Amino acid sequence: MTRKKRVFDTEKRIRLGIWGLGRGLSFYRTCPFLNIDVVAGCDYNEHMRRRFQEMNPGAFVTDNDEEFLRQDFDAVLLATYCPNHGRDAIRCLRAGKHVLSEVTAFFTMAEGVQLVEEVEKSGLVYNLAENYPFSAANMYLARKWREGLFGELMYAEYEYVHEIRYLSYTHIDRVPVQPGWTVHAWRSWLNYHYYCTHSLGPVMVITGTRPIRVVSLPGRQYLAGYLAAKSAGMGAVAPSLISMSNGGLMRNLMGATTNDSHIQRLWGTLGAAEIIPEVGLQLRLGGSGGSPKLVVNPAWDELGELAARTGHGGGDFWVLYYFARQILTGQPAPFDIYAAADVTIPGILAFRSARENGKAYDVPDFRDKKQRDLWRHDTWAQQPYDVKSGVFPPDADRCLTGQFTTVMRDLIDASLQCRAYFDWGKVKKDLAEPEKYQEIVKKTAAQADSIVETYRKARRMVDAYPESDGARVLREMLELGKEEVVTSPSFLRKLKRQLHRPGRRKNRQ
Repeated sequence: MTRKKRVFDTEKRIRLGIWGLGRGLSFYRTCPFLNIDVVAGCDYNEHMRRRFQEMNPGAFVTDNDEEFLRQDFDAVLLATYCPNHGRDAIRCLRAGKHVLSEVTAFFTMAEGVQLVEEVEKSGLVYNLAENYPFSAANMYLARKWREGLFGELMYAEYEYVHEIRYLSYTHIDRVPVQPGWTVHAWRSWLNYHYYCTHSLGPVMVITGTRPIRVVSLPGRQYLAGYLAAKSAGMGAVAPSLISMSNGGLMRNLMGATTNDSHIQRLWGTLGAAEIIPEVGLQLRLGGSGGSPKLVVNPAWDELGELAARTGHGGGDFWVLYYFARQILTGQPAPFDIYAAADVTIPGILAFRSARENGKAYDVPDFRDKKQRDLWRHDTWAQQPYDVKSGVFPPDADRCLTGQFTTVMRDLIDASLQCRAYFDWGKVKKDLAEPEKYQEIVKKTAAQADSIVETYRKARRMVDAYPESDGARVLREMLELGKEEVVTSPSFLRKLKRQLHRPGRRKNRQ
């Protein structure tokens, strides 16, 4: 699609600055189609600034946020440190910029009140970049729900279960955090309840309801390799049960487990829908639990072909489109500041509920100043991890510990590869496609030398600072990846035998 086929029938253009050039650059290539010119960028990471400059050589770029906000542009795409989104959005608004903020909108209830009132006072456009409602399937469901095909919402289950532990130690492009003894700012410690919008957002948009009450129980098991897992970080499961404004219920499931899942299910009083990535969108229509259940092909809304070329199943296009449309035409977007509060608050209160062993909380409607007043001074929040001090003692050998984030990234890959090799070996005789196990063997064998070297680097740090947080997560991954077995001389010999004699046992039977 060329610029001549632009989406909006106007010569007016939006001058955009991107604050946060990791996730923020995901939107870059869509901007020209939406009358948006990217003229400035800001990030504290040199390699991300360099990448932005290569993509957009005429743009202003800096690591200084104050200098960035002083530049002459109309709007900010805000993709900074997640718990700072509310604070940073307020700064953008006070600088006279429209704001498209990555999720979530704010970190505390008091900050949410302040953000809502700053938007109201400024008269500027604020949108939340919640993109999961805007896949082809979810937009199709929203249209059919408005037509009455499903009746009233009874119950929904939406899941955003995503094990991404390496992002505690790297940036989004897998480049290790530097200095190497420090860790990624928010993914190292933030509880998954806070990241609730990708599962709650679609239910709100499809059904036209908002959350009104939330409750959660604590999960006390966690995966290896997460720094703040024991203090309720991202390495655990985070389910909540939410009452919606029409009387329906929703189970909102986030977290990191051994089974990534993005399954979505909706039950209405007349029909039901289910999205399973490997199957697609299925509807059960006819008013009963035994009615026909068939796969449908959801058609895109207008502009869908362009949207399909962008990230997150087209969602990245639509949030940018709605933002630009509101600036250019005044037509409201789905996630204005009030809907942004509706989708953010249940995460804050669900984590609080879990910390209080299942106490239920009413979800305030921040459209109402009286309800805002009840939370105006509530600054309750999860205690952040000290990411800048790092994960080793202050007097630790920086030559050794400076390798930590690189080693941790490589160790996660190595230990999970070995774990897959060992565990699938226990059930290989039961496989419907035995050749699949041989692919795991080949991959493990091809990486064996680098795996062993990574294990040895990790072990040196563990032995040097055994009581440190860095040693704990390294040790957890070494245990997961069976360090003693992998570093033994017999490991590689066994792999080679399996490579060269994959079918001998079968032939003997």
